[in-house]
Amino acid sequence: MKNEMEIIFDAVSDNESFARVAVAAFITHLNPTVEEMADIRTAVSEAVTNSIIHGYGNLQGCETAGRDCPPEQKDIHPGKVRVGCTLENGILHIEVTDTGTGIEDVEKAMEPLYTTRPDLERSGMGFAFMEAFMDDLEVESVPGKGTKVRMVKKIGIGEWIV
Repeated sequence: MKNEMEIIFDAVSDNESFARVAVAAFITHLNPTVEEMADIRTAVSEAVTNSIIHGYGNLQGCETAGRDCPPEQKDIHPGKVRVGCTLENGILHIEVTDTGTGIEDVEKAMEPLYTTRPDLERSGMGFAFMEAFMDDLEVESVPGKGTKVRMVKKIGIGEWIV
């Protein structure tokens, strides 16, 4: 049987943990191992954080961020992140999408330790963690239009048959 869920939320850092927990709750009925659950939660966390930090530049209205700012910047909306999951035959497909700035060079962005935000002390390991913890990872991005990260994880069904 196929089961799906989708959540859409504001691109603010406080919602990263919400996304992680929502995906974890979605797969709980499969009784994943602690390791499988940790892998999925970490990968979702990294993908959502990338959308918020890199896709939208961690934007918030100035008042929300606790700063003084000009009137024209008081209503900056943070953007939206979409997390969709499909579960079928013990295989979880996760898609994290934003309509932010996009990625100029996906291949370079996926290199370990590469970051466009060293000012925020980003480690540049997000995609490396996603790749390590999931069974498959695909990244599509169009500069100025956004990014889509697709991840696959088999849950409790042993090794992939190739």
